[in-house]
Amino acid sequence: MSGQGGSAAPALVSLLLLLWHRAAAIEVPLDLKQPPTITKQSVKDYIVDPRDNIIIECEGKGNPVPAFSWRRNGKFFNIAKDPRVTMRKRSGTLEIGFRSGGRPEDYEGEYQCFATNDFGTALSNKILLRVSKAPLWPKEVLEPEVVTEGSSLVLPCNPPPGLPPPITFWMDSLMNPIPQDERVSTGLNGDLYFSNVLVQDAQTDYSCNARFLFTHTIQQKNPITLRVQTTEPFNDTSHNASDPWGGRKVAESTPTFLSPSGTESAKMVLRDEQLQLECIAAGLPTPTIKWFKKGGELPLRKVKFEKYNKVLRIVNVSEEDAGEYVCMAINHIGSIRHSIFVQVKAAPYWLDKPTDLVLAPDENGRLVCRANGNPKPNIQWLHNGLPIEMAMPSTNRQVLGDTILFRSVQIGSTAVYQCNASNEHGYLLANAFVSVLDMPPRMLGPKNQLIKVIKNKRTFLDCPFFGSPLPELRWFKNGQGSGLDGGQYRAYINGTLEIKRALAEDEGTYTCVASNILGKAENQVRLEVKDRTRIVGAPEHQTSIRGSTARFVCQVNSDPSLPITVTWTKDDKPIHLGWRLKKDGESLTIPNVNEGDEGLYTCTVASEIDQDSASARLTVLEEASLHPSVSSALPPDRPDPPMDLDLSDPAARSVRLTWIPGNDHRSPITEFLVQFEEDRWEPGRWQDLASFPGELNSVILQLAPFVNYQFRVIAINSVGQSQPSRPSPRYKTSGAAPDAIPRGLRGWGSKKDNMEISWEPLLDLERNGPNLHYHVWWRRKDSGEPWSNVTTADSKHVVQSTDTYVPYEIKIQARNEFGSGPESNVITGYSGEDKPTEAPADLRVSRVDSTKANIHWKPVNLSSVQGEFKEYRLYYWRESSLVPGLSFSKEKKTKGFYSTVAEPSAILSDLVPFSKYKMFMVVANNRYEGPPSNTVEITTKEGVPDAPRFFKISLRSLDTISLEWDKPVEPNGILIGYQLKYHTVNGSRLGRPQLETFLPNVTDFAMRLSGRSTRYKFFLSALTQVGAGESIAEELPHFANEEDFTEAPLLGDKTVTNVPVKQSPITVTDLIAGATYHLRVYSHELNGITSKNFTFKTKPAYIDQVDIATQGWFIGLMCAIALIILILLIVCFIKRSRGGKYPVRDKKDLPLDPVDQKDQDGSFDYQSH
Repeated sequence: MSGQGGSAAPALVSLLLLLWHRAAAIEVPLDLKQPPTITKQSVKDYIVDPRDNIIIECEGKGNPVPAFSWRRNGKFFNIAKDPRVTMRKRSGTLEIGFRSGGRPEDYEGEYQCFATNDFGTALSNKILLRVSKAPLWPKEVLEPEVVTEGSSLVLPCNPPPGLPPPITFWMDSLMNPIPQDERVSTGLNGDLYFSNVLVQDAQTDYSCNARFLFTHTIQQKNPITLRVQTTEPFNDTSHNASDPWGGRKVAESTPTFLSPSGTESAKMVLRDEQLQLECIAAGLPTPTIKWFKKGGELPLRKVKFEKYNKVLRIVNVSEEDAGEYVCMAINHIGSIRHSIFVQVKAAPYWLDKPTDLVLAPDENGRLVCRANGNPKPNIQWLHNGLPIEMAMPSTNRQVLGDTILFRSVQIGSTAVYQCNASNEHGYLLANAFVSVLDMPPRMLGPKNQLIKVIKNKRTFLDCPFFGSPLPELRWFKNGQGSGLDGGQYRAYINGTLEIKRALAEDEGTYTCVASNILGKAENQVRLEVKDRTRIVGAPEHQTSIRGSTARFVCQVNSDPSLPITVTWTKDDKPIHLGWRLKKDGESLTIPNVNEGDEGLYTCTVASEIDQDSASARLTVLEEASLHPSVSSALPPDRPDPPMDLDLSDPAARSVRLTWIPGNDHRSPITEFLVQFEEDRWEPGRWQDLASFPGELNSVILQLAPFVNYQFRVIAINSVGQSQPSRPSPRYKTSGAAPDAIPRGLRGWGSKKDNMEISWEPLLDLERNGPNLHYHVWWRRKDSGEPWSNVTTADSKHVVQSTDTYVPYEIKIQARNEFGSGPESNVITGYSGEDKPTEAPADLRVSRVDSTKANIHWKPVNLSSVQGEFKEYRLYYWRESSLVPGLSFSKEKKTKGFYSTVAEPSAILSDLVPFSKYKMFMVVANNRYEGPPSNTVEITTKEGVPDAPRFFKISLRSLDTISLEWDKPVEPNGILIGYQLKYHTVNGSRLGRPQLETFLPNVTDFAMRLSGRSTRYKFFLSALTQVGAGESIAEELPHFANEEDFTEAPLLGDKTVTNVPVKQSPITVTDLIAGATYHLRVYSHELNGITSKNFTFKTKPAYIDQVDIATQGWFIGLMCAIALIILILLIVCFIKRSRGGKYPVRDKKDLPLDPVDQKDQDGSFDYQSH
C-alpha cells in the first residue's frame, strides 16, 4: 500500500483486475502456475549501428519459466549453429557479436520471439532488423552556377540515401552556416532556394552537408560556386538593408513557385504522424507566404509555421486534418496560389485491446480485440502462436469476429491468445492469456504499512489482492461503519482507495477486506496527514566584490513531526563544505569570494515525503569596477517575472491581458509566454495558451467558451525563462454551441442485423457548455430514403433490424445547451455480415508434385457472400502416408486465396511428399464461412527425406568412436539407405572428403581414429529414390580435459599442443624461449564448456645465460689492454717528435675483430681466432 498522486480510471470487467492507477491489466502472482507473457521486446522497426554488437531484446515471465525460440524471415532460427549468436540465460534476448568477423548486414531480416511453457506460447512483434547505412557522397565535378541578379535559383543537395535518412544543412568552407531568411532558405528536400539573387550571394563555397545520426558522421558535398551577373556596376557605398541593389535598377517580377510545381499537388499522411507542407516562391520583391484551409480554419493549437512561413507543420495528425490546403505567395506585383490535397490514412490503432483473463472453473468470459484504421484493419486470432482455426476444437470457446467467448471454462482451458490487426500501413499484435484458476483471496501488498501524505493532496491507498473467482473488496476506516465509497472517497475495482483531498480528519487506520466463495483476506494501512514543506524566504540574487563575504538565506516552513534536511548546490552540482564555505542552519556563507564562486546557488529542503527548492545567482566584481557603470560589467541573467496583470475589454471569446514587464537583467526580453489554468476539468494544471513578441505587454487572448480562466505570464530572454507572474483575476467566458466535430466516426456491424455507430467524445475544452450530447443521422446509401436520427450522451449508438451488410451514410453533430455545432462529413459504414450462402464449385487439381499442387475452382456470386469478400479459404489435411507404419497428424490446415477473376486458380505449397491429402474450399467474409465445396483427394510424389532425427558421437575406446542416428521424422518416400560424408579438420583447413553408405536398417557405425588429436566433421543424410535429403552435421567432440597451446606466428607457423589434465595446477614444459602462447582449458566430454583464451610470453633466452660483458674479470682485462695501448701510443709520439723514422704502411684500414656485437634479438655473437 502506498500514497500516490495522479488520476485513476476504473476498468469494468467480470474478472479480477489489478489496476495500477492508470493501467487495467491482470497481474497474476508469479508464484502461481501461469502462461508466458512477453514483458520487453525491441521496437518493430529496429535500426542498429554497424559498429556495435546487435542486441535483439525479448524478455518474458511465466510459471514454469518459459523457454525462448526465434524465427527469422518466417523460418526457425537455429541459434546453436551460429557461433556469433548467443541467447542470454533465462531470457530470449539475442546478442550477435562480430569480434571474430562477419558482417552485420548478413543478419538483416524479420525476427520474431516465441516464449513457451506448459500452458501456452506468447509471441513478440515481428522485429524488422536493419543496419544503419551512411553512404559516401558520389564524387562529381560541379560546374559553377551562373545567374542573373534578381532571378531565382535552386542549389541542389541530393544527399546520399542513408538509413535513417540524413539531416542536411548548408555551410561555407569556414564551417559557417549559410544565413537564411525569407529570401534564402533550405527546403525539406535539402536544396537551397533563393527567391531572388543578390550580388552579395556570389561565393565559391556553398556546401551541402549530410549528418548521419547513428554513425555520428557528417559528409560534405563538393562546394558549389555561384556567380552573379549584373547589368550595371555595383555601388558598395549605396548598398544597405533598404537598398540591397546598390542603387541599380533590377526588374521586379510576380511570384512563381519553386516548390511545389504546378497549381495543385497531393500528399498522404498517416494518423498520429507529422504533416509537413512546403511552399517556396520566387519573385522580386521577395514574396511572403500565407496559408489557408479551404472550407475551414487552420487548427491553430496544432499548426506551427516554420522557415519564415514556408513550411506548415501539424503534429499528431487526425482525420479532420484532411482536406485542401492553399498556400499563397504575395508581393506588390501580384500573387499566386497552390492547392495541396491532404489525405489522412491510418495504420491500425486500438479501440479495445485484449487483456489477460483469469476465470474460475465454470465461469464465462470474453476476449475483445477491436481496432480501427484506414483502410479498415483485418482481425486475425491465434492460439499459442498458431491460427486459431488450427487449434483443437473446443465447445467452451466461440470465435465471433473480433471477440472470443468462453463458456463454462475448465482447468485445461488455459492458453495464450494473440490478436493481429493489420492493414497495408502496419499491424498491431497483442498477447492475452486465459488462465483458469480456483483460489481464495490473498493479499499481495506489505502488511500494516504506514503512509504519510501531504495535506490537500490527492491520495491513493493501494490494496493489491488476488483471487478466483473475482473477490469483492470493501474498505473500512478505524474498523467501523459501512464500506467507504462516495463523497471524499472513491474505491476502484483493483483495490485502490482514492482520497480526493487528504485532510487532518482523514488520519486513521484503513482496512481492506477481499472475499469470495472460497474465503476472505484483509490488510491494514495507517494514514498520517502532514503539512507541506516549503521555502517561505527564498535566497536573493547577490553581487559581491572579490574578497568580500556573500550570504544566502533560505527560510523554511515544514511539519514539526517530519525531520528535514537543507542542502545547497552550485550550478546543479553538490557544494563541498569546508574551511571556507559554511552552512549554518538555513543559510550559506561564502567568505573571501572570488571568480570561481560565481554561479547559480540552489537551496533544496526535503522531508521524507516532499521537497521544495529555490535559486539565486552570485556575481563577483573587481573592486575597480564599482563605479556608476558597474551594471555594464554584470553578466546577463533571466528576467524578473511580469507584474500587475490586468484584464480588460471582455468579450464572448476573448479578453485583453495587460502586464508590466519585470527587469530584463541586461538581456532584452524577446518573448512573453501566456499560460492559463481552469478550475472545471483540470484544476491546478497550467497550460500554454499563446506566445507574443517581447515588445508587447498588452494582448488580446482568444479563448474557449464556458471556461473559468486565470492567466499568468512568463518572460523569456537569451538566458532563459523568468519565474511565472502572480495569477490574474479569474475570467469566465460565456457558453456557446460546440465548434468541434466528433472524431473517429465509424459504422460497423457486430451482428448480422445491426450496425454500431461509434465516435470519440469531444475533449473537455471543446464542450463549450453544459449538457453535451450528440445528434447522429444515418440512412441507406443511394436509397433516397430520409435520414434516421438519435440524440445520445454516449459515444456509441446501435442501429437494430438492419439488412445484412448494406452500406449506410452516417454523420454526426455535437450539441449542448447553447446550440448545435457543425455537422461532420458524411462517411460510409456497413451493417453486420451473415454466413455466405454459396460454395465454390468444381474444386479440382491439375498438377501435383512432391510438395505443391495447382488447384482450380469456379467462383461464387459475390452477392452470396453476404458481407465483405475476404478470401476463398482452402481446408486441407493429410489423410494418409504411403510410407508403411509412419505416424503423422491429421490436423486440418487452411490457406486463403483472394481472387475475383472468372476462372480462379492458385498453388498450394508446403505439402508433405509421398502422402494422400484431402481438401475442400469455402468462401469467407470478415465473420463467417460459407458451405464447403466438393472434397478432392490428391497424392503427392516421392521426395527427398528430412534430416535424421538425431545424430550423436560417443567414444567407444581410446582410438574408436561410435556414430549413432535415427530415422527421419518424415522420410518423404521409401528409404533406401544413408550416406555419411566426413573429412579431417585442422583449424580452417579441411582434409580430403570420404564417403560411407549404409542400408536403411543400419543406424550405427564404429570408426577407428587415425590419431587422438585428429578432428573430424561428419555429414549424415538419408536417401530415397529421388536423392539425398537434408544433412545433419556433427563435429568430433573432445573426450578429456586438455589445455590448448597455440604458438604466436613468430616464423609464420602455428602449432597446437594438447596436454591432458587430471587436476589443477599443472606445469607446462618444453616451451620455446621468447615465444607467445594462447592457453585455453576445455572439456572433451561436455561440448561447449571452455575457458577464455589466456595469452602469455616466455622470457627471452639470454635472460638466463651468463653475460660475459657483465663479468668483473672481463671488464678488468679490457681496461688493462686499453691502458697498455695508450702507453704505446704516447711512446710512439715521443719517438717521432725526436726525429726517429719508422716504416709505416700506406693503408691502416684493417678492421678490428668484432667484439661484443649485440644482435637485435638480444643475443650476442663471439668470434675467436
